[in-house]
Amino acid sequence: MVRIIAFFAGLFFALALLWSFGKGLVSYVTSPPAATAEHAFHLAPRPLHLASDGPFGKFDMQQVQRGFQVYKEVCSNCHALHEVAFRDLKAIGYNDDEVKAIAAGFKVPHYDARTGEVKTVNGLPTDHFPPVVYGGQGSPPDLSLITKARHGGAAYVYSLLTGFQKQPAALLAHFPEAKTPDGLYYNPYFANLNIAMPPPLTADGQVSYKDNTPATVDQMAQDVAAFLVWTAEPKLENRHQAGFATVGFLIFATVLAYMAYRNVWADKKH
Repeated sequence: MVRIIAFFAGLFFALALLWSFGKGLVSYVTSPPAATAEHAFHLAPRPLHLASDGPFGKFDMQQVQRGFQVYKEVCSNCHALHEVAFRDLKAIGYNDDEVKAIAAGFKVPHYDARTGEVKTVNGLPTDHFPPVVYGGQGSPPDLSLITKARHGGAAYVYSLLTGFQKQPAALLAHFPEAKTPDGLYYNPYFANLNIAMPPPLTADGQVSYKDNTPATVDQMAQDVAAFLVWTAEPKLENRHQAGFATVGFLIFATVLAYMAYRNVWADKKH
């Protein structure tokens, strides 16, 4: 009796779900949702190819250093890197003296245990990049893991930095209510098309690269995207090496196990 009741109860819920799905499907077909400006004009990230891409990828340390320079001179005014310590920069080619000089160029909060006060002092190599006191509206995101947190990763960062433009006439013609409000900036690579961040890379030569690479807006955007890939996964090359060693071991173990199987069962088969 219990089984019969359970069967009919399950059948009832299955039919209810099927009816609900069918009703939703009919409603979607007969009254499709209205098109929005975001769906019509939002663009997927532009392709970006970095040396760190793929299973054999390795960081181009010159490019990563250039990207750090762009971050330091342009992006650090609004965006922090709280997951990165100054001493971590040794991994991209800076020596101890350079790391000390970089750290000293930042002001970091320091807690004085004797007085209980928090003072701002020059950074040390052991300190992390300090939080940013931002005077505008909203809170700019920390960039430590941004290439992991955004769909498209480095390509998203690169596209966003180079994607600022005027609103297309077609958008305003079809969606006049989507006009970019004052204080925001149109960028088709941002989810809702309008972003509070003004264009950070505004002109070629905004930074002066030490290796004499031409600092075009496109190049600076690529370089800072490469740097942010490193901040999000500084052990990427080690992970690749460990992965290849693991795969090699598994292949060897599989071959060894197969040979042992053949040896043990050779005289057992007819």
